[in-house]
Amino acid sequence: MTMNKPTREDAWKLLCRYNQSESLIKHALSVEAVMRHMARLRGEDEEKWGVIGLIHDLDYERFPEQHCKKTEEILRDEQWPADYIRAVVSHGWGLCSDVEPISELEKVLYAVDELTGLVTTAALVRPSRSILDMEASSVKKKWKDKRFAAGVNRSVIEKGCAMLGMELTTLITDTILGMRTAAEAIGLAGAVHCPQAAH
Repeated sequence: MTMNKPTREDAWKLLCRYNQSESLIKHALSVEAVMRHMARLRGEDEEKWGVIGLIHDLDYERFPEQHCKKTEEILRDEQWPADYIRAVVSHGWGLCSDVEPISELEKVLYAVDELTGLVTTAALVRPSRSILDMEASSVKKKWKDKRFAAGVNRSVIEKGCAMLGMELTTLITDTILGMRTAAEAIGLAGAVHCPQAAH
């Protein structure tokens, strides 16, 4: 019997069962936060978008060579709904999956997955090490430097932007705003500085 509607708790337990890497868990939380933000902006189902964001890289730590394919297997075994599975698999379109993002949810996931990595790296090189005081212009400055966050596939982000009919700056801004809602959990709330002692 298919699970009716997976909860965040279902997704979190599954994520933690297959992933121990702090960076991968922070990435999952980043994408979840952005997906929830994007759903709110569009009047969509925030819980569904968030759950799909949280689980999207489920197989990456244990099965990097079978990325997306293994997640599909695991979610089928867990009896997740077909539309959730399809959405997750579509984020690897053209890289490790031939499932093209069609729905708005799928297009957003495809566009923001790589972008959260670039935003995270840009935040960590700031003096504040925080996303709370960062704007899209900081990320745009790093965009053309291909050595910066070299693992980020910028062409995927551009393709995602085109699919959504969005400007890159708008997508970056929305991604930053979404990630700010999880700043503490993803380690981007900034360095804590002790106030100067009064003399």
